[in-house]
Amino acid sequence: MVSRTKEESDKFRSPDVADSKLLATFTLSGEILQSIKDRVAGVAARRGAPLPRCTSIVATFAVVWQCHIRAAIGDVEADNKHHGRAHFIFPTDHRARMEPRVPDKYLGNCVGPCFASAPKEEIAAADAEDGLFTTCAAIAAAIDEAVRGEPAYWEGWKERIVEACRDDAPFSVAGSTRFRVYDVDFGFGRPAKVEIVSVAKTGAVSAAEDRSGAGGIEVGIALLPERMDTFRRCLADAMAWFSSSSQCN
Repeated sequence: MVSRTKEESDKFRSPDVADSKLLATFTLSGEILQSIKDRVAGVAARRGAPLPRCTSIVATFAVVWQCHIRAAIGDVEADNKHHGRAHFIFPTDHRARMEPRVPDKYLGNCVGPCFASAPKEEIAAADAEDGLFTTCAAIAAAIDEAVRGEPAYWEGWKERIVEACRDDAPFSVAGSTRFRVYDVDFGFGRPAKVEIVSVAKTGAVSAAEDRSGAGGIEVGIALLPERMDTFRRCLADAMAWFSSSSQCN
């Protein structure tokens, strides 16, 4: 059990602003996710850089993180936060990576944190492709680090969370596409829509499988009205851009 001082606990406490936020759910289709992967591969080829491992969940986190930073930078009240580093903390499943392997029927916790970080100005670059590559590469590198599981990673995770909170409130994730929340039936049918309302308090983004079963991913996010408008426009522009590129291919 980890003990904390009051000062340390205050760093993890969310401000009481949930009532003034808007909660919205967005769906990224399988076609959009494939287009994101293609865009990232194109930037890697153009730069002559290694191709990040861009899975569907990495692609989802990459574009949502990018739009979240763009929305924050577009907020005139956050003018003093345009520079510095952005942090994204999300969990990874270690069950299949343990030695010996944890049985598939194990229902307890077996996750570890991934720490992605990148300069805000690179994430919000004028060339959206470059910003997308930045977020995707940072997220993929964070997963690789967690999978390696070197002693320094396990020993320093608490300090890294505190460091991320010191720079700015880190972006984080609630839920998982692996939970299959739309398959849950407690006797009165499957849910029509699932929302993790705690994101309005924590500032996280929720993740779940596409309720239609078409292979997409749903994300939920809560923001103040003005910032939600900016985030919604940014994501809509990105999805239109990805959709047009997938049709061309």
